[in-house]
Amino acid sequence: MALSRGLRWCQRIFSWVPVVIITAVVLWSYYAYVFELCLFTLSNPLEKVCYLFAFHVCFAMFIWTYWKSIFTLPSQPSKKFHLSYTDKEKYENEERPEAQKQILNDIAKKLPVYTRAASKAVRFCDWCQVIKPDRCHHCSVCEMCVLKMDHHCPWVNNCIGFSNYKFFLLFLAYSMLYCIYVASTVLQYFIKYWVGEIHNDRAKFHVLFLLFVALMFFVSLMFLFGYHCWLVSKNRSTLEAFTSPVFLRGPDRNGFDLGALKNLEQVFGKEKKYWFLPIFTSLGDGHFFPMRTQSESSSPLLSTEHQWEDGRSDEETNPLQIEDQAVRIEMET
Repeated sequence: MALSRGLRWCQRIFSWVPVVIITAVVLWSYYAYVFELCLFTLSNPLEKVCYLFAFHVCFAMFIWTYWKSIFTLPSQPSKKFHLSYTDKEKYENEERPEAQKQILNDIAKKLPVYTRAASKAVRFCDWCQVIKPDRCHHCSVCEMCVLKMDHHCPWVNNCIGFSNYKFFLLFLAYSMLYCIYVASTVLQYFIKYWVGEIHNDRAKFHVLFLLFVALMFFVSLMFLFGYHCWLVSKNRSTLEAFTSPVFLRGPDRNGFDLGALKNLEQVFGKEKKYWFLPIFTSLGDGHFFPMRTQSESSSPLLSTEHQWEDGRSDEETNPLQIEDQAVRIEMET
């Protein structure tokens, strides 16, 4: 037990190594740009002021979004999705798999759960003892179920999901902006150092590596950011891009695709003035997501969500019945 606890602490300590590396590189880039380039190399005062002002704007947005990506805790399923003491005891005492499956089905009827496991069973996490909401997955690194989990990112030492996916996207965008700004403003002085117009060996070293590091990070971030932009346009997570979510009607990779604009609003919200700020504006609470088909996203389904939130009885509305009706409507059409 003590050994296991010690290994867990070592794992947690080493998990911060990528964050420390990124932080060290960013701090060095700040010193190299502000001091070695702007203060020690540039001679025009107006040029210094313009360079420093634009740099600090990019730097501030980059740091803000990186901080939010790291320290925004992943959202977990609410208590409504946890088994009660009675249900948990009943589930654990039952040895027959089919009977356990039926117990979970009965509990899930009271919840807005529309996706299933590949076996069509209700998705249940044995570690967290929770019925998984749609698009929720268990992260083995964080040791918790995460709402709308996208992936676990070692560079922010955090699980990217419903609570911080917008922050992560903005972090990638402002990282690219930071890199391209640094590279574009450093390039002309790199050339001047290279042809011998400016003689400062120490600054030359910093400018050389500043350009190289900025371009290297920009290229790698460009592909990652482009991939996530494609995911947002399709309303998919990274996990859903590899494994399609399963509904009662079967697997459907585009099950949550509402169209490009609505997909964008799911992550960034309806207020466009907040889209570029690391402020949480995503729609919903992470437990329920509108679905693609008209029969699934119609008012009866939304009514189901509100009734679940209000704590009404499952006799008034049954999510599984609505899903079955949706399947029959699709088959008829």
